[in-house]
Amino acid sequence: MSMAVEMSSKQPTKDFFSSPALSLSLAGIFRNASSGNTDPAEEDFLSRRVVDDEDRTVEMSSENSGPTRSRSEEDLEGEDHEEDLEDDDGNKGNKRKRKKYHRHTTDQIRHMEALFKETPHPDEKQRQQLSKQLGLAPRQVKFWFQNRRTQIKAIQERHENSLLKAELEKLREENKAMRESFSKAANSSCPNCGGGPDDLHLENSKLKAELDKLRAALGRTPYPLQASCSEDQEQRLGSLDFYTGVFALEKSRIAEIANRATLELQKMATSGEPLWLRSVETGREILNYDEYLKEFPQAQASSFPGRKTIEASRDVGIVFMDAHKLAQSFMDVGQWKEMFACLVSKAATVDVIRQGEGPSRIDGAIQLMFGEMQLLTPVVPTREVYFVRSCRQLTPEKWAIVDVSVSVEDSNTEKEASLLKCRKLPSGCIIEDTSNGHSKVTWVEHLDVSASTVHPLFRSLVNTGLAFGARHWVATLQLHCERLVFFMATNVPTKDSLGVTTLAGRKSVLKMAQRMTQSFYRAIAASSYHQWTKITTKTGQDMRVSSRKNLHDPGEPTGVIVCASSSLWLPVSPTLLFDFFRDEARRHEWDALSNGAHVQSIASLSKGQDRGNSVAIQTVKSREKSIWVLQDSSTNSYESVVVYAPVDINTTQLVLAGHDPSNIQILPCGFSIIPDGVESRPLVITTTQDDRNSQGGSLLTLALQTLINPSPAAKLNMESVDSVTNLVSVTLHNIRRSLQIEDC
Repeated sequence: MSMAVEMSSKQPTKDFFSSPALSLSLAGIFRNASSGNTDPAEEDFLSRRVVDDEDRTVEMSSENSGPTRSRSEEDLEGEDHEEDLEDDDGNKGNKRKRKKYHRHTTDQIRHMEALFKETPHPDEKQRQQLSKQLGLAPRQVKFWFQNRRTQIKAIQERHENSLLKAELEKLREENKAMRESFSKAANSSCPNCGGGPDDLHLENSKLKAELDKLRAALGRTPYPLQASCSEDQEQRLGSLDFYTGVFALEKSRIAEIANRATLELQKMATSGEPLWLRSVETGREILNYDEYLKEFPQAQASSFPGRKTIEASRDVGIVFMDAHKLAQSFMDVGQWKEMFACLVSKAATVDVIRQGEGPSRIDGAIQLMFGEMQLLTPVVPTREVYFVRSCRQLTPEKWAIVDVSVSVEDSNTEKEASLLKCRKLPSGCIIEDTSNGHSKVTWVEHLDVSASTVHPLFRSLVNTGLAFGARHWVATLQLHCERLVFFMATNVPTKDSLGVTTLAGRKSVLKMAQRMTQSFYRAIAASSYHQWTKITTKTGQDMRVSSRKNLHDPGEPTGVIVCASSSLWLPVSPTLLFDFFRDEARRHEWDALSNGAHVQSIASLSKGQDRGNSVAIQTVKSREKSIWVLQDSSTNSYESVVVYAPVDINTTQLVLAGHDPSNIQILPCGFSIIPDGVESRPLVITTTQDDRNSQGGSLLTLALQTLINPSPAAKLNMESVDSVTNLVSVTLHNIRRSLQIEDC
């Protein structure tokens, strides 16, 4: 049962979104409405949450020596029973009523968790409806949500303090290295010089000042937590230790788990039948789970109760990067997130379990990491997972990157299962150098996922393991490495750089396109960066709408931004649909921005071997004016993306000349196209007979963004939302009409 966490009443209240650690923490920590300091500009129909006078966090008494209970348990939960009371003389007198504990059922918790993920502050109507559905009193539901919010806040605080501890350790190591360096220099030159120590102390003071600024920004004291917890509270938070990197395991034990996972990954990557069987219908490899349990019997003992979905997949690909450099990229959380920007919405290194060896200090390195995995659609929930990542050099030419989730030993597995929605069984990749800077990557993705409701459009894709499977990871990695090669190339053929005269201009345009596409990835997915609201249009089309305020990002226009997105199935091959959106001659058929105007390419840059991987700058000429549009197209064996945005002509001309594009304001729109996961589904529209035999329909997700008001203090109104959703409806209608598909 969810219990409240005792917190100091003097702890300063602060807006969650002002914390830089929030982007590294769990999804589900929402706006500052929980603190009561709601910005009036945020009280619109998307983010409004009614918080009455009684909607406040239940505080726990630190002086209570008995079992700690929330107010909801004391007032509402349980049945009455009587207890004899004694007067001052020791005689038994009046009796008073006490309450028994009431424990929510697993089904009640599951329903409340589902609503909490959508909205942590349900209004009165939602609480009433949920209480009737679950057979609980409205106040029981209300207090459960209060306690859950308090629990999430405690998780965030632990995570922030863990980051502070890591930062402090890093500063200590840097200071130690500086002392050793000075000592060597002093012994080899002048032992009587007094200037060195003073400089060292000055540098050390600067480091301490930086750490103090970090603490002040987070509003936290050094590790451990500012507010102490009672023994009972520590027991109730024991199952949450996994989320904060406190495993209740020795580091040597974690290293042992990582080593065992490395051996399992090697077998999973190299074994054939009977462990892996190839599907006759799809050609994909399928894990023989009975054989897997025979080979790895410890997997059965570590499985969580109630887990019914096991996703296992394997894929092999050649990438344009040497094995050592690729292994380094996996151990750098920033580079790893950039490599898989379409798949990883959040990533953080929570703790370093063991430092690596060798010149690059990655061989044998073990890190605790957090990742939030996404699909490019708001209708598929993200997956949040904590895991240990280990890097091992198997041979001079071969590396292993292993991910595995570990749990708290001797803990309540049922409670732990209710918190952990996704676990990584031994997964990762074996990277082997081939030749000419290429590497062979064998990827194994093995997940233990809690059963959840999936949107019907994506149900087949997710349930078959294609959505977050090995093929998706390998295809994304190949595309990223190929883009890096083309970005760094100095001998690019003229046909691959039309309209760009200098190498600096080419790099600037590619850099601006990459930033635009990554911004689109953040805007379109179901990550906790955004809160989506479902809207049904007059035509019956389901849409998701979110809003945000940009105050400090110079790469986006300042003000209130609205994003509207819709996903649908089309009986068209992904290849044909991708080419349709890339064709400048047909842009006027679907793009409301062109409005039938003539479209012409000013520049075209190749960023991959496939002709679809390109960046273009197009001009849309009408009678009134000309508009420049930056378009970035990407395709691989799993997914195709077309992202575009209107850009300022003068600043874009500077970019073509080689100027830095980092601060150019871009608000991207675009499309994500993936196969529907049903290989046998017949097509209505194809390009060739080969397409009819090899491809099914397409799952198309469209997202349009617009700046509705340049003032961040402006309120979101219904007219603004209607204008964006109407634009999405018109675009979808134009697409269907152009492809001769009847509207549903």
